[in-house]
This record gives sequence, C-alpha cells and structure tokens, in this order.
Amino acid sequence: MLSDTIFKNQLKYALDKTDFKFGKKYEGKVRDNYSFDGKRVIVTTDRISAFDRVLCTIPFKGQVLNQTSAFWFEKTKKIADNHVISVPDPNVMVVKECKTLPVEMVVRGYITGVTTTSAWYNYERGVRNFCGNILPEGLKKNQKFEKPIITPTTKAEHGLHDESISGEEIIKRKLVDEKIYKQMEKAALKLFDYGTKLVAKNNLILVDTKYEFGLLDGKLVLIDEIHTPDSSRFWIKDTYEELFSKEQEPQKLDKEYVRQWLANKGFIGEGPIPEIPDEVKIEAAKRYITAYEMITGKLFEAENGDVVERIQKNLMRNKILD
Repeated sequence: MLSDTIFKNQLKYALDKTDFKFGKKYEGKVRDNYSFDGKRVIVTTDRISAFDRVLCTIPFKGQVLNQTSAFWFEKTKKIADNHVISVPDPNVMVVKECKTLPVEMVVRGYITGVTTTSAWYNYERGVRNFCGNILPEGLKKNQKFEKPIITPTTKAEHGLHDESISGEEIIKRKLVDEKIYKQMEKAALKLFDYGTKLVAKNNLILVDTKYEFGLLDGKLVLIDEIHTPDSSRFWIKDTYEELFSKEQEPQKLDKEYVRQWLANKGFIGEGPIPEIPDEVKIEAAKRYITAYEMITGKLFEAENGDVVERIQKNLMRNKILD
C-alpha cells in the first residue's frame, strides 16, 4: 500500500475536472467525455458521487476506476462486446461512440444499501415487489438472495435522481426495445456470474453492481465501466458469514464507506453536503486501491504529480491531442 505521505501529497493534485480543446464535451458525475469522429475519449476523474450528488475528489480514484474497468473489459469481451479501443493513460479510455440506452441494469446478489433506490432501504419500508421482483418476508440486512435479481434504474439527467423501475415497465414505456432489453438482462446476469466467481478466488464478494449498455450499428455493447468500486459493492468474503450471524456490517471495499459516513452525518442526498475531512478521503482512497489489487491481482502503481499534465502528454503522444 502507498504511504500516507503519498496520499496527503496527492490531495492537491486530485483530478476534479478537465477542459481539453477537442471534440464535443459532456461532463458526467465522474467522467469527462470528449466525442469526435465516431470515437469518445473518456477521462475518469477523481470525483466521487453518492446519492446522485458529486461530493469531492479522492486521490488516485480515477486511475483505480479506469484500470479496473480496463481489466474487466478485457476479461469479459467474450461474454459481451464492449466499446474499448485503447487505454492511452491510467485515467483515460478511448472507445467507440455508441448510442447509450437510457437504462442501467442493476444486479443484486444481496439485500443491502442505504440509498433510497437500494433494496434494503425499500424492503425495510415494507416494499415486497421491488422492480418486478417479489421478495420474501423475513429477510435480514446483508442477506444473500436465493439467486441474483435485476433491479433496473432509469438514467437520470445530470443533477437529477435515477428512478428504480421494472423490466416490464421499461418495455411498456418503450425506453428500450423488448428484444434488446432481454439481451441486456441475459448479458447482465452472465457478467455478474463471471465477476462473482472471479473475485471469490481473491476473497471478495461481488454484492451488487450496475451495467450500462449502448448500441453500435444496432448491436448491443457494454459501455461505461464494469465491476469497479464505484459501480459495485465488494465485501471481504472470509469474514462475511461470522459478521452476518452477529448482525454486524460486513467489511467493505467500495464507496459504501463514504456513503455510510455521510448517512451517519444525516445526509442521504438532500440539503448541503457535509464537509468531508482529508482522513476520510485518504481512507476511501486506500479502500479503492485495495479493491483494485484484490480484484486484479496486480500491484497498484501511482506517483505524486499533476494528473492533467500527464494525461495531456499521453494524449499528445498517442496523437489524440495536437
């Protein structure tokens, strides 16, 4: 693990935003996108979002997300086609431009969460038909489902909240063509099964995750990110059963740590965001890096410095920027 000195020094270099002068720019919660010539340059920043709000920056977070996604896109390309062309920088991915489908496929293996769209939040409040899934009585927080369930959400415009929805409603509203939606369901479950089995070998549980899909020449393609600590929850596998039996929270390796810290401060999306101290940011960064190393089996390589400057040099070297 990197030293605390490296984390503290990188706080001032954490990548908040980019403003490159090429293509058409679209700014998401975490990624800055530049579209041109049928391609898209995706810069994964160090911004962290939760409860559909951008909170702050976490050092090295963008690099973790981008490199984790690159790892999974390579591993899963036989399960689902993806949009990747190249990875010219630790924070950057060049991809094929796709028509984004307006639905996120959320797959859940366990009932948990603190957000208003989470399975546990709804279950605790009496919801038993969650996004078309009939849930049995008597479930406990963090319990494993008999089999994974799909709980889609609509993709909200920037600054708005996602909406939980059933597959039936997606088809009824014509958000996605029925045939394409069925392909999305099938791919999502296959990807989740593959991810679950791979991380289990590394003492991790893939708790839940989201997948985004697009269309390229009418064909379904996996886009955005896959099995990252932002799009997924990960728990430590060998301590889960004991902690669950004691009704204690599992050991977590994802941004649920930051979500829970905010929830404990009374913030779950509405009102002003509490000031997040440096020690919380550094702890979050450590968890992101640990997740990367446990998922991929690779050592995380990072150094202090200006991330924008490095990205600019790498884009120029790869003839993406003049």
